[in-house]
Amino acid sequence: MPRPADFNVGKMTSNKNNDPLHGITLKAILEYLVKKYGWEEMADHIRINCFIDNPSINSSLKFLRKTDWARKKVEQLYIDTVSASH
Repeated sequence: MPRPADFNVGKMTSNKNNDPLHGITLKAILEYLVKKYGWEEMADHIRINCFIDNPSINSSLKFLRKTDWARKKVEQLYIDTVSASH
């Protein structure tokens, strides 16, 4: 177990954040996925009406910000897509 002296308490460290979504807005994620897949393929990946019926960035953002399960699926699709391209 590390001792308190082993930590850089109070010092700025350059540890990279391990969260792949860190610093990326939901709007940026959605715009990337729409550019990559288009609305029709997005709806094939994630069956939600805001991707099927008259889709737009703004209506999708409104829905995704209110609907946690759908937002998580969009975020996971983004992570999978970005990981596959590296």
